[in-house]
Amino acid sequence: MMDWDALEKMCMTCTACGLCATRHHVVFGVGPRDADVMFVGEGPGEQEDLQGEPFVGPAGHLLDDMLSIIDLSRENCYIANIVKCRPPHNRDPLETEQDACIGYLRNQVALIRPKIIVCLGRIAAKRLINPDFRITREHGSWVQKNGVWMSAIYHPSALLRDVDKRPETFDDLLSLREKIREIQARI
Repeated sequence: MMDWDALEKMCMTCTACGLCATRHHVVFGVGPRDADVMFVGEGPGEQEDLQGEPFVGPAGHLLDDMLSIIDLSRENCYIANIVKCRPPHNRDPLETEQDACIGYLRNQVALIRPKIIVCLGRIAAKRLINPDFRITREHGSWVQKNGVWMSAIYHPSALLRDVDKRPETFDDLLSLREKIREIQARI
């Protein structure tokens, strides 16, 4: 396991997959490096690539609003992605791209040691929770892996496209708030 400085330096100069050829910025992650809660999306979009920070475009603004509902913010949770460079035209990251990048995320998780990981969307859930994960059926459900509680909610960009999913996501956020309280009560 690398320390933060070595990990970030290696990630910023990565050429392990073709995404490096079209990126403006590597989008490493943001938030306190000892956060109890970590959110993981699939990959940066256009605004994220331009600014070098995860979830800063329209989906990011919605994520900020979602977090505020349950008293979270970028100041008390860590936000990252499966891949650190933007896939062209915001397409889903390919398996080979995910494979090339997953070590960075695993190292981030090992350093942060979050108590909860929330996958934002199906791609992160399939990669981190279960390859057969079905977001429409399993969002909001909890599993424990290696001592970390994990769940998935709809990706904020999906909620921008389909507002009918928002009530379910609100319930998932309330479930997350309860899980946080449950874990904090044990400390």
